[in-house]
Amino acid sequence: MTADRARRAAPAWLDGVGLALRQLVGGLGTAALAFLVLIWVVLVLAACLFGIGLVLVPETVRAVGTVAARERARLGRWGRAVPEAPLLPERPTLGWAVRDATVRREVRWLAIHGTWGLLLGLVGIALPWFAIRDVTLPLWWWLAPNGEVSAALWFWLVHSWSDALWVCLSAFGWALLTVLLAPGLARLQSRPGRALLPPPPGVDLSLRIATLTATRAAALDAHATELRRIERSLHDSTQNPLVAANVLIGAARRKLATDAGAADELLELAQTSVERALGELRATVRSILPPVLADRGLAGAIAGLASTSGVPVEVDVTADRCAASVEASAYFMVSEALTNISRHSHAARAWVTVRRHEGDLEVVVTDDGDGGANEDAGSGLAGIRRRIEAHDGWFEVSSPPGGPTVMTGRMPCGS
Repeated sequence: MTADRARRAAPAWLDGVGLALRQLVGGLGTAALAFLVLIWVVLVLAACLFGIGLVLVPETVRAVGTVAARERARLGRWGRAVPEAPLLPERPTLGWAVRDATVRREVRWLAIHGTWGLLLGLVGIALPWFAIRDVTLPLWWWLAPNGEVSAALWFWLVHSWSDALWVCLSAFGWALLTVLLAPGLARLQSRPGRALLPPPPGVDLSLRIATLTATRAAALDAHATELRRIERSLHDSTQNPLVAANVLIGAARRKLATDAGAADELLELAQTSVERALGELRATVRSILPPVLADRGLAGAIAGLASTSGVPVEVDVTADRCAASVEASAYFMVSEALTNISRHSHAARAWVTVRRHEGDLEVVVTDDGDGGANEDAGSGLAGIRRRIEAHDGWFEVSSPPGGPTVMTGRMPCGS
Protein backbone atom coordinates (compact mmCIF):
# COMPACT_ATOMS: atom_id res chain seq x y z
CA MET A 1 0.00 0.00 0.00
CA THR A 2 1.35 3.41 -0.93
CA ALA A 3 1.87 6.16 1.61
CA ASP A 4 -1.21 7.99 0.33
CA ARG A 5 -3.36 4.88 0.59
CA ALA A 6 -2.11 4.31 4.12
CA ARG A 7 -3.01 7.88 4.98
CA ARG A 8 -6.51 7.44 3.56
CA ALA A 9 -6.96 4.29 5.59
CA ALA A 10 -6.13 6.12 8.81
CA PRO A 11 -8.85 6.71 11.40
CA ALA A 12 -11.32 9.52 10.86
CA TRP A 13 -9.78 11.61 13.62
CA LEU A 14 -6.45 11.59 11.81
CA ASP A 15 -8.21 12.83 8.68
CA GLY A 16 -9.63 15.59 10.87
CA VAL A 17 -6.13 16.61 11.92
CA GLY A 18 -5.01 16.75 8.29
CA LEU A 19 -8.06 18.86 7.44
CA ALA A 20 -7.28 21.22 10.33
CA LEU A 21 -3.67 21.63 9.18
CA ARG A 22 -4.81 22.49 5.66
CA GLN A 23 -7.18 25.05 7.13
CA LEU A 24 -4.37 26.53 9.22
CA VAL A 25 -2.11 26.82 6.17
CA GLY A 26 -4.82 28.64 4.24
CA GLY A 27 -5.59 30.81 7.26
CA LEU A 28 -1.92 31.63 7.67
CA GLY A 29 -1.88 32.94 4.10
CA THR A 30 -4.85 35.26 4.60
CA ALA A 31 -3.50 36.28 8.02
CA ALA A 32 -0.19 37.32 6.48
CA LEU A 33 -2.06 39.41 3.90
CA ALA A 34 -4.24 40.86 6.67
CA PHE A 35 -1.14 41.81 8.68
CA LEU A 36 0.37 43.67 5.71
CA VAL A 37 -2.88 45.48 4.92
CA LEU A 38 -3.33 46.31 8.61
CA ILE A 39 0.04 48.07 8.65
CA TRP A 40 -0.96 49.93 5.50
CA VAL A 41 -4.29 50.99 7.07
CA VAL A 42 -2.48 52.35 10.13
CA LEU A 43 -0.04 54.31 7.95
CA VAL A 44 -2.85 55.74 5.81
CA LEU A 45 -4.86 56.78 8.88
CA ALA A 46 -1.79 58.47 10.30
CA ALA A 47 -1.25 60.26 6.98
CA CYS A 48 -4.91 61.37 6.99
CA LEU A 49 -4.19 63.45 10.09
CA PHE A 50 -2.11 65.66 7.83
CA GLY A 51 -4.52 65.42 4.88
CA ILE A 52 -2.10 63.65 2.55
CA GLY A 53 -3.57 60.21 3.18
CA LEU A 54 -7.08 61.05 2.00
CA VAL A 55 -6.20 60.29 -1.64
CA LEU A 56 -5.21 56.75 -0.59
CA VAL A 57 -8.46 55.97 1.22
CA PRO A 58 -10.35 54.47 -1.79
CA GLU A 59 -7.59 51.99 -2.64
CA THR A 60 -7.12 51.18 1.04
CA VAL A 61 -10.81 50.36 1.47
CA ARG A 62 -10.62 48.15 -1.63
CA ALA A 63 -7.52 46.40 -0.26
CA VAL A 64 -9.34 45.63 2.98
CA GLY A 65 -12.29 44.29 0.99
CA THR A 66 -10.04 42.14 -1.20
CA VAL A 67 -8.38 40.43 1.77
CA ALA A 68 -11.75 39.95 3.44
CA ALA A 69 -13.10 38.39 0.22
CA ARG A 70 -10.20 35.92 0.19
CA GLU A 71 -11.05 34.91 3.74
CA ARG A 72 -14.72 34.49 2.84
CA ALA A 73 -13.71 32.20 -0.02
CA ARG A 74 -11.42 30.21 2.28
CA LEU A 75 -14.13 29.78 4.90
CA GLY A 76 -16.56 28.74 2.19
CA ARG A 77 -14.23 25.96 1.07
CA TRP A 78 -14.17 24.44 4.55
CA GLY A 79 -17.73 25.06 5.70
CA ARG A 80 -20.87 27.02 5.10
CA ALA A 81 -20.39 29.86 2.64
CA VAL A 82 -20.02 33.38 4.02
CA PRO A 83 -22.21 35.91 2.16
CA GLU A 84 -20.32 38.48 0.11
CA ALA A 85 -20.09 42.10 1.13
CA PRO A 86 -22.16 44.80 -0.59
CA LEU A 87 -20.56 46.54 -3.56
CA LEU A 88 -18.37 49.54 -2.77
CA PRO A 89 -19.07 52.98 -4.20
CA GLU A 90 -16.81 54.09 -7.02
CA ARG A 91 -14.80 56.47 -4.81
CA PRO A 92 -15.27 55.57 -1.13
CA THR A 93 -14.32 58.42 1.18
CA LEU A 94 -12.98 58.34 4.72
CA GLY A 95 -16.29 59.58 6.12
CA TRP A 96 -18.24 56.93 4.24
CA ALA A 97 -15.84 54.18 5.40
CA VAL A 98 -16.18 55.28 9.03
CA ARG A 99 -19.99 55.22 8.81
CA ASP A 100 -20.32 51.97 6.82
CA ALA A 101 -20.98 49.00 9.12
CA THR A 102 -19.49 46.43 6.73
CA VAL A 103 -16.18 48.30 6.41
CA ARG A 104 -15.98 48.71 10.18
CA ARG A 105 -16.53 44.97 10.67
CA GLU A 106 -13.92 44.13 8.02
CA VAL A 107 -11.36 46.40 9.70
CA ARG A 108 -12.08 44.75 13.06
CA TRP A 109 -11.57 41.36 11.44
CA LEU A 110 -8.37 42.63 9.83
CA ALA A 111 -6.95 43.65 13.22
CA ILE A 112 -7.86 40.32 14.83
CA HIS A 113 -6.91 37.98 11.99
CA GLY A 114 -3.72 39.88 11.13
CA THR A 115 -2.44 39.44 14.71
CA TRP A 116 -4.20 36.66 16.60
CA GLY A 117 -4.98 34.63 13.47
CA LEU A 118 -1.39 34.98 12.29
CA LEU A 119 -0.12 33.72 15.66
CA LEU A 120 -2.50 30.74 15.61
CA GLY A 121 -1.43 29.87 12.07
CA LEU A 122 2.25 30.02 12.97
CA VAL A 123 1.72 27.81 16.03
CA GLY A 124 -0.36 25.34 14.03
CA ILE A 125 2.31 25.02 11.34
CA ALA A 126 5.21 25.00 13.81
CA LEU A 127 3.97 21.95 15.72
CA PRO A 128 4.18 19.42 12.83
CA TRP A 129 7.35 21.14 11.58
CA PHE A 130 8.99 20.59 14.99
CA ALA A 131 7.89 16.94 14.89
CA ILE A 132 9.37 16.42 11.40
CA ARG A 133 12.56 18.29 12.29
CA ASP A 134 13.20 16.33 15.47
CA VAL A 135 12.31 12.91 14.09
CA THR A 136 14.75 13.38 11.18
CA LEU A 137 17.54 14.87 13.31
CA PRO A 138 19.62 11.64 13.47
CA LEU A 139 19.86 11.72 9.67
CA TRP A 140 21.60 15.09 9.38
CA TRP A 141 22.86 16.43 12.72
CA TRP A 142 26.41 15.18 12.12
CA LEU A 143 26.66 17.29 8.95
CA ALA A 144 26.41 20.56 10.94
CA PRO A 145 29.30 22.08 12.90
CA ASN A 146 29.63 20.73 16.44
CA GLY A 147 27.51 22.59 18.97
CA GLU A 148 25.29 24.33 16.40
CA VAL A 149 22.47 21.74 16.27
CA SER A 150 19.70 21.78 18.88
CA ALA A 151 16.24 20.47 19.52
CA ALA A 152 13.27 22.33 18.10
CA LEU A 153 13.11 24.80 21.00
CA TRP A 154 16.89 25.44 20.94
CA PHE A 155 17.56 24.68 24.60
CA TRP A 156 19.02 21.22 23.98
CA LEU A 157 22.30 21.16 22.06
CA VAL A 158 23.23 17.95 20.27
CA HIS A 159 26.80 16.77 20.65
CA SER A 160 26.48 12.99 20.21
CA TRP A 161 24.35 10.23 18.72
CA SER A 162 22.66 9.66 22.08
CA ASP A 163 21.61 13.33 22.18
CA ALA A 164 20.25 13.03 18.65
CA LEU A 165 18.21 9.94 19.55
CA TRP A 166 16.70 11.67 22.59
CA VAL A 167 15.69 14.60 20.40
CA CYS A 168 14.20 12.12 17.95
CA LEU A 169 12.00 10.72 20.73
CA SER A 170 10.78 14.22 21.59
CA ALA A 171 9.22 14.38 18.12
CA PHE A 172 6.43 12.11 19.37
CA GLY A 173 5.51 14.79 21.89
CA TRP A 174 5.24 17.37 19.11
CA ALA A 175 3.14 14.94 17.06
CA LEU A 176 0.81 14.42 20.03
CA LEU A 177 0.44 18.18 20.50
CA THR A 178 -0.35 18.51 16.79
CA VAL A 179 -3.12 15.90 17.02
CA LEU A 180 -4.60 17.45 20.17
CA LEU A 181 -4.34 21.15 19.28
CA ALA A 182 -4.64 21.49 15.49
CA PRO A 183 -8.47 21.16 15.24
CA GLY A 184 -8.99 23.68 18.04
CA LEU A 185 -6.48 26.11 16.55
CA ALA A 186 -8.24 25.91 13.18
CA ARG A 187 -11.61 26.66 14.77
CA LEU A 188 -10.21 29.60 16.73
CA GLN A 189 -8.56 31.00 13.60
CA SER A 190 -11.83 30.81 11.62
CA ARG A 191 -14.13 32.17 14.33
CA PRO A 192 -13.48 35.93 13.81
CA GLY A 193 -14.14 35.63 10.09
CA ARG A 194 -17.43 33.79 10.58
CA ALA A 195 -18.50 36.35 13.19
CA LEU A 196 -17.45 39.59 11.46
CA LEU A 197 -17.31 39.02 7.69
CA PRO A 198 -21.00 38.31 6.98
CA PRO A 199 -22.91 41.56 6.29
CA PRO A 200 -24.54 43.01 9.42
CA PRO A 201 -28.17 41.96 9.91
CA GLY A 202 -30.45 44.09 7.78
CA VAL A 203 -27.63 45.98 6.01
CA ASP A 204 -28.09 44.49 2.54
CA LEU A 205 -30.70 41.77 2.24
CA SER A 206 -30.31 41.71 -1.53
CA LEU A 207 -27.27 39.45 -1.19
CA ARG A 208 -29.18 36.92 0.87
CA ILE A 209 -32.14 37.20 -1.49
CA ALA A 210 -29.84 36.49 -4.44
CA THR A 211 -28.42 33.46 -2.63
CA LEU A 212 -31.88 32.14 -1.81
CA THR A 213 -33.01 32.77 -5.39
CA ALA A 214 -30.09 30.73 -6.72
CA THR A 215 -30.78 28.00 -4.15
CA ARG A 216 -34.45 27.88 -5.12
CA ALA A 217 -33.49 27.67 -8.80
CA ALA A 218 -31.13 24.78 -7.99
CA ALA A 219 -33.90 23.04 -6.03
CA LEU A 220 -36.36 23.43 -8.92
CA ASP A 221 -33.72 22.22 -11.38
CA ALA A 222 -32.95 19.21 -9.20
CA HIS A 223 -36.68 18.49 -8.91
CA ALA A 224 -37.16 18.69 -12.69
CA THR A 225 -34.12 16.44 -13.26
CA GLU A 226 -35.50 13.91 -10.80
CA LEU A 227 -38.90 13.92 -12.55
CA ARG A 228 -37.19 13.33 -15.90
CA ARG A 229 -35.21 10.45 -14.41
CA ILE A 230 -38.37 8.86 -12.99
CA GLU A 231 -40.17 9.33 -16.32
CA ARG A 232 -37.30 7.64 -18.19
CA SER A 233 -37.23 4.80 -15.68
CA LEU A 234 -40.97 4.22 -16.03
CA HIS A 235 -40.83 4.48 -19.81
CA ASP A 236 -37.71 2.43 -20.49
CA SER A 237 -37.82 -0.13 -17.68
CA THR A 238 -41.44 -0.57 -16.60
CA GLN A 239 -43.50 0.21 -19.69
CA ASN A 240 -41.82 -2.26 -22.06
CA PRO A 241 -42.52 -5.41 -19.96
CA LEU A 242 -46.15 -4.30 -19.46
CA VAL A 243 -46.61 -3.78 -23.21
CA ALA A 244 -45.12 -7.22 -23.83
CA ALA A 245 -47.45 -8.74 -21.21
CA ASN A 246 -50.45 -7.07 -22.87
CA VAL A 247 -49.49 -8.51 -26.27
CA LEU A 248 -48.95 -11.99 -24.81
CA ILE A 249 -52.30 -11.96 -23.00
CA GLY A 250 -54.05 -10.98 -26.25
CA ALA A 251 -52.32 -13.80 -28.10
CA ALA A 252 -53.22 -16.23 -25.32
CA ARG A 253 -56.91 -15.27 -25.53
CA ARG A 254 -56.89 -16.00 -29.26
CA LYS A 255 -55.18 -19.35 -28.70
CA LEU A 256 -57.37 -20.37 -25.77
CA ALA A 257 -60.16 -21.92 -27.86
CA THR A 258 -57.91 -23.80 -30.34
CA ASP A 259 -54.68 -24.60 -28.45
CA ALA A 260 -54.91 -24.50 -24.65
CA GLY A 261 -51.28 -25.61 -24.22
CA ALA A 262 -49.92 -22.77 -26.33
CA ALA A 263 -52.20 -20.31 -24.50
CA ASP A 264 -50.83 -21.51 -21.17
CA GLU A 265 -47.25 -20.94 -22.36
CA LEU A 266 -48.15 -17.43 -23.51
CA LEU A 267 -49.79 -16.68 -20.16
CA GLU A 268 -46.65 -17.90 -18.37
CA LEU A 269 -44.54 -15.53 -20.47
CA ALA A 270 -46.98 -12.70 -19.70
CA GLN A 271 -46.71 -13.44 -15.99
CA THR A 272 -42.89 -13.29 -16.25
CA SER A 273 -43.14 -9.90 -17.98
CA VAL A 274 -45.48 -8.57 -15.28
CA GLU A 275 -43.11 -9.79 -12.54
CA ARG A 276 -40.24 -8.07 -14.31
CA ALA A 277 -42.27 -4.85 -14.55
CA LEU A 278 -43.08 -5.05 -10.84
CA GLY A 279 -39.40 -5.46 -10.03
CA GLU A 280 -38.49 -2.45 -12.15
CA LEU A 281 -41.31 -0.43 -10.55
CA ARG A 282 -40.07 -1.29 -7.04
CA ALA A 283 -36.54 -0.22 -8.01
CA THR A 284 -37.86 3.10 -9.33
CA VAL A 285 -39.87 3.71 -6.15
CA ARG A 286 -36.85 2.90 -3.97
CA SER A 287 -34.73 5.38 -5.93
CA ILE A 288 -37.17 8.20 -5.10
CA LEU A 289 -36.91 7.78 -1.32
CA PRO A 290 -35.17 4.53 -0.38
CA PRO A 291 -37.25 2.73 2.28
CA VAL A 292 -34.00 1.40 3.75
CA LEU A 293 -33.44 4.90 5.16
CA ALA A 294 -36.59 4.63 7.24
CA ASP A 295 -35.95 0.99 8.16
CA ARG A 296 -32.21 1.06 8.96
CA GLY A 297 -31.25 4.74 9.10
CA LEU A 298 -28.50 6.43 7.14
CA ALA A 299 -25.74 4.28 8.65
CA GLY A 300 -27.47 1.04 7.69
CA ALA A 301 -28.40 2.32 4.24
CA ILE A 302 -24.83 3.36 3.44
CA ALA A 303 -23.52 0.07 4.82
CA GLY A 304 -25.85 -1.67 2.37
CA LEU A 305 -24.44 0.40 -0.50
CA ALA A 306 -20.88 -0.45 0.59
CA SER A 307 -21.66 -4.19 0.70
CA THR A 308 -22.75 -4.16 -2.95
CA SER A 309 -19.97 -1.89 -4.23
CA GLY A 310 -17.49 -3.13 -6.79
CA VAL A 311 -14.56 -2.03 -4.59
CA PRO A 312 -13.97 -2.59 -0.85
CA VAL A 313 -15.46 0.33 1.09
CA GLU A 314 -14.80 1.36 4.70
CA VAL A 315 -17.77 3.15 6.26
CA ASP A 316 -17.67 5.46 9.27
CA VAL A 317 -21.07 7.00 10.08
CA THR A 318 -21.27 8.85 13.39
CA ALA A 319 -24.10 11.31 12.62
CA ASP A 320 -27.50 11.00 14.25
CA ARG A 321 -30.78 11.27 12.35
CA CYS A 322 -31.49 14.32 10.17
CA ALA A 323 -34.41 15.44 8.04
CA ALA A 324 -35.55 12.75 5.60
CA SER A 325 -34.77 14.89 2.54
CA VAL A 326 -31.22 15.56 3.81
CA GLU A 327 -30.61 11.86 4.45
CA ALA A 328 -31.97 11.02 1.01
CA SER A 329 -29.57 13.49 -0.62
CA ALA A 330 -26.66 12.10 1.40
CA TYR A 331 -27.65 8.58 0.36
CA PHE A 332 -27.87 9.68 -3.29
CA MET A 333 -24.41 11.28 -3.10
CA VAL A 334 -22.82 8.11 -1.67
CA SER A 335 -24.65 5.87 -4.15
CA GLU A 336 -23.63 7.97 -7.15
CA ALA A 337 -20.05 8.34 -5.89
CA LEU A 338 -19.59 4.59 -5.29
CA THR A 339 -21.04 3.87 -8.74
CA ASN A 340 -18.52 6.24 -10.34
CA ILE A 341 -15.69 4.69 -8.33
CA SER A 342 -16.62 1.17 -9.43
CA ARG A 343 -16.96 2.12 -13.09
CA HIS A 344 -14.29 4.70 -13.77
CA SER A 345 -11.66 5.15 -11.04
CA HIS A 346 -9.73 1.81 -11.07
CA ALA A 347 -9.54 2.24 -7.29
CA ALA A 348 -8.48 -0.49 -4.90
CA ARG A 349 -10.34 0.93 -1.90
CA ALA A 350 -12.83 3.63 -0.97
CA TRP A 351 -13.82 5.35 2.26
CA VAL A 352 -17.14 6.93 3.29
CA THR A 353 -17.31 9.21 6.32
CA VAL A 354 -20.56 10.80 7.53
CA ARG A 355 -20.57 13.04 10.60
CA ARG A 356 -22.18 16.08 12.14
CA HIS A 357 -20.06 19.22 11.89
CA GLU A 358 -21.22 22.51 13.41
CA GLY A 359 -24.88 21.61 12.94
CA ASP A 360 -24.40 20.35 9.37
CA LEU A 361 -24.34 16.84 7.95
CA GLU A 362 -20.96 16.31 6.28
CA VAL A 363 -20.43 13.47 3.81
CA VAL A 364 -16.94 12.64 2.52
CA VAL A 365 -16.30 9.94 -0.09
CA THR A 366 -12.67 9.15 -0.90
CA ASP A 367 -11.00 6.67 -3.24
CA ASP A 368 -7.39 5.85 -4.13
CA GLY A 369 -8.04 5.61 -7.87
CA ASP A 370 -6.70 7.42 -10.91
CA GLY A 371 -8.32 10.78 -10.19
CA GLY A 372 -9.26 13.22 -12.91
CA ALA A 373 -12.98 13.31 -12.05
CA ASN A 374 -14.64 16.07 -14.07
CA GLU A 375 -18.00 17.55 -13.16
CA ASP A 376 -18.61 18.59 -16.78
CA ALA A 377 -18.01 15.10 -18.21
CA GLY A 378 -21.47 13.73 -17.41
CA SER A 379 -20.31 11.60 -14.47
CA GLY A 380 -23.26 12.49 -12.22
CA LEU A 381 -21.31 15.00 -10.13
CA ALA A 382 -23.46 17.87 -11.38
CA GLY A 383 -26.56 16.04 -10.17
CA ILE A 384 -25.00 15.59 -6.74
CA ARG A 385 -24.18 19.30 -6.60
CA ARG A 386 -27.75 20.29 -7.53
CA ARG A 387 -29.23 18.06 -4.85
CA ILE A 388 -26.94 19.35 -2.12
CA GLU A 389 -27.19 23.01 -3.09
CA ALA A 390 -30.98 22.65 -3.04
CA HIS A 391 -30.57 22.25 0.74
CA ASP A 392 -28.51 25.46 0.95
CA GLY A 393 -25.42 23.27 1.24
CA TRP A 394 -22.17 23.03 -0.72
CA PHE A 395 -20.34 20.34 -2.67
CA GLU A 396 -16.64 20.14 -3.54
CA VAL A 397 -14.58 17.66 -5.58
CA SER A 398 -10.80 17.34 -5.37
CA SER A 399 -9.51 14.90 -7.99
CA PRO A 400 -5.99 15.64 -9.27
CA PRO A 401 -4.57 13.35 -11.98
CA GLY A 402 -3.24 10.25 -10.27
CA GLY A 403 -5.65 10.63 -7.36
CA PRO A 404 -6.90 10.50 -4.78
CA THR A 405 -10.44 11.72 -5.40
CA VAL A 406 -12.21 13.34 -2.45
CA MET A 407 -15.88 14.37 -2.68
CA THR A 408 -17.20 16.48 0.17
CA GLY A 409 -20.80 17.54 0.66
CA ARG A 410 -22.31 19.43 3.55
CA MET A 411 -25.95 20.29 4.23
CA PRO A 412 -27.74 21.96 7.15
CA CYS A 413 -29.07 18.99 9.08
CA GLY A 414 -32.38 20.55 9.97
CA SER A 415 -33.39 21.57 6.46
